Amino acid sequence: MEQRPLGRSGLTVAPLCFGGNVFGWTANEATSHRLLDAFVGAGFNFIDTADVYSAWVPGNHGGESETIIGSWLKARGTRDRVVIATKVGWELAPDRKGLSPAYIRTAVDESLRRLQTDRIDLYQAHVDDPTVPFEDTLGAFQDLIAAGKVQAIGASNIAAPRLRDALAVSAREDLPRYETLQPEYNLYDRAGYEAELEGLCREHGLGAISYFSLASGFLSGKYRSVADAGKSARGQGVVAKYLNPRGQAILAALDAVAARHAAAPAQVALAWLMARPGLTAPIASATTPDQLEDLISAAHLRLDAEDVERLDAASA
Repeated sequence: MEQRPLGRSGLTVAPLCFGGNVFGWTANEATSHRLLDAFVGAGFNFIDTADVYSAWVPGNHGGESETIIGSWLKARGTRDRVVIATKVGWELAPDRKGLSPAYIRTAVDESLRRLQTDRIDLYQAHVDDPTVPFEDTLGAFQDLIAAGKVQAIGASNIAAPRLRDALAVSAREDLPRYETLQPEYNLYDRAGYEAELEGLCREHGLGAISYFSLASGFLSGKYRSVADAGKSARGQGVVAKYLNPRGQAILAALDAVAARHAAAPAQVALAWLMARPGLTAPIASATTPDQLEDLISAAHLRLDAEDVERLDAASA
């Protein structure tokens, strides 16, 4: 399996990341373990989660995804075969949020306990926190790296000027730098990343790890009419956001390219991301073996220039 660098961290990962947001939500523990078994069995090694997953589910409090991954790591003995990425900073409660050093120190130990491991390979600031100076946040991350609790750090949900400032502080103060960026990016949602963040990542050698890589499932072709909104828990929002003339044009292009390769639209959408210069690995989730097979197949699909041009034009 091809391996790509996560920035300058020294970590390398396969070109597709399993999104753990579904664990403890639409995939229970047993299903999650089976999916992870199949994913790693197919040669992949990159798993992304967050401490807040999946607090939005009634009865959950956050940490459910990390707990499920931790029980899988313990049961399978696979810790040294995978790169585990998790996040800190999203609000779990009024007093459990942000990127202050005190909160980071508390949150990392809670994540380590749930993951049943002594280290987090990639620890990401889940959301920018302008109330805390970068010197303080990066200094806290430096302490975690020195203690062996974290190997590398990354950022998510941060604007280009703020990311540029963070990188400047790292260089000036000799602090660890964000080695990765996790932006929202897919064939439909392109502008936010491509406007400034893409160039900044490539200039500084950051690895980009896109989330919502299939636009919450829209790019799989699952939602083609208003009636399809009932197909999943998030279907209503997907249809409202994406089912418009531009979305329909993107689906048509995906269908055409998929037909050329005897592939599924989801495979093509992910292959387009994997072919994007500077993008390390798209994050995608699955809750069934069939969905997982689409993800696995996408990593082996090679689009030609004509395919990419057609997709670019439809999604411009």
